[in-house]
Amino acid sequence: MPIFFKGVIPMKFRVLAALALAAPALIGAPLAAASAAEVNVYSYRQAFLVKPLFDAFTKDTGVKVNVVFAKKGLIKRLQAEGRNSPADLVFTVDIGRLSSVVNAGLAQPVKSAALDAAVPANLRDAKGLWYGLTLRARLIYASKDRVKKGEISSYEQLADPKWRGRICTRKGDHAYNIALLAAYIGHYGEAKAEEWLRGVKANLARKPQGNDRAQVKAIMEGACDIAIGNHYYMALMLQNAKQKPWAASANLVFPTLGGKGTHMNVSGVMMTKHAPNRANALNLMEFLTSKKAQGIYANANNEYPIDPTVKASPLLESWGGFKRDTMALDVIAKNRSTALKIVNKVGYNEGPVTN
Repeated sequence: MPIFFKGVIPMKFRVLAALALAAPALIGAPLAAASAAEVNVYSYRQAFLVKPLFDAFTKDTGVKVNVVFAKKGLIKRLQAEGRNSPADLVFTVDIGRLSSVVNAGLAQPVKSAALDAAVPANLRDAKGLWYGLTLRARLIYASKDRVKKGEISSYEQLADPKWRGRICTRKGDHAYNIALLAAYIGHYGEAKAEEWLRGVKANLARKPQGNDRAQVKAIMEGACDIAIGNHYYMALMLQNAKQKPWAASANLVFPTLGGKGTHMNVSGVMMTKHAPNRANALNLMEFLTSKKAQGIYANANNEYPIDPTVKASPLLESWGGFKRDTMALDVIAKNRSTALKIVNKVGYNEGPVTN
């Protein structure tokens, strides 16, 4: 059975002084180095989301999965540990975090026919440095009372002056919004992306604030009519008695970008540069992309399976099918710095200009 460590992490790694800088942000305990029947995971994903997967893997293989969970600080920790790091795999969400680990030189390429067959080419690194595991759609939440069905169907329309003073979003430099803008750059180029973001900014009902769910709450409260948020927040709100009325106030819109489909991001996995249990790590990566694991993962977190032949959770299936933008996430990763530049240039986080 996987081991999920709780409490403060004792400083027992070989590079004690360096780890002291990274440890406060982490929840876990020292992991063993190379072992014939273990694999060590550093995870930005919460334990309850990944535990069912690791339980199934251990049951099938007898290989124990040791996990350290963190909200932040894993890159610094890996850098501090260097060659002595016990970590074999890093689990994280968003192409931004995946590319950050790669850019820090902390991942190693993996060659696996099984992985390449299971994960579409646009949802994995071209050099095998990371692989997507689940998909997350960035959607438009539209007021049931104040926005007619079909009145908005694309991201491009968010810049239409008809929505002046009617849109709420979280900050523009949040990773989810940066990824969407990076995809827009991929379709239209930098100049058109800047023009679009200026239009969205002009349509804001208030200064960007809060998280995705806070924007849906604002729709319920009448502060705005349109919001942008990841799809699984609808599932989470429906499971929360306090937030269920927020969800009930909005319809989900699966918008298109460049006529190609809905913008998609991923959760993913990569093998660390100095993985001590490489064979077990690769075995776990391949298991995670298997149909069995994809089914478990999809139902545990209400994200879309990376394998298009595996059904999503019953709730997501009830929303119906939609066309997905197939732009390579490598392209989105490459455009992230330009997207951040545009966000700062237009002063998006300052909110709409008021006279």
